[in-house]
Amino acid sequence: MSHNHSHGHGGCAHEALGIDDELEMGIQYSLYEKIDMLNVECLNEESEGSGRTVFKPYAQRLDFDKFVTSDADEELLFNVPFTGNVKLKGVIVVGANDDGHPKKMRLFKNRPKMTFDDVGAQADQEFELERDSNGVIEYSTKVVTFSSVHHLSIHLPTNYGDSNTTVYYIGLKGEFSEAHNHGVTICTYESRPNVSDHKNDVFDSVNHQVQ
Repeated sequence: MSHNHSHGHGGCAHEALGIDDELEMGIQYSLYEKIDMLNVECLNEESEGSGRTVFKPYAQRLDFDKFVTSDADEELLFNVPFTGNVKLKGVIVVGANDDGHPKKMRLFKNRPKMTFDDVGAQADQEFELERDSNGVIEYSTKVVTFSSVHHLSIHLPTNYGDSNTTVYYIGLKGEFSEAHNHGVTICTYESRPNVSDHKNDVFDSVNHQVQ
């Protein structure tokens, strides 16, 4: 499976993570600040607008007052635009502590406005998810693949057997760079003149100076 466990899981979050670790993870998982929240879409969410609430500070990952639950079936599809370019390095998913926890995650980069009609395409990376109600399991992305992401689609196709999927937190770790919207800057540099092309001009200039 293509993920690693950054910290041991089981027990409460405070046992799994020390204070220093908690602060460091909070810094690393701060890409939520670079999400264009107004334009986040979550397809098949039971409550309109609830999908965007799962992108929040790492310290609030166990705040179970904000969550998204799927509606018609267990699938969820998030369209997440960023305000610049992201090098995505890791993802954490906190789901319900029952069979409604998502079981698989599929990531698509730079495919805005994806719908369920589009998810049959090959994902850029897929993960089998373990149950993680404490937010301590990190899934490492292929950095080369996700080195320049301005839009991320997250497809959660199935869970552990419930009719609906519930997610409390999706954390994104990586590096951010501002988008450059000013177009291509064309710089003109004067090349060193070739003397042979301007021989007469040079001589005239020299003669004029001598006189």
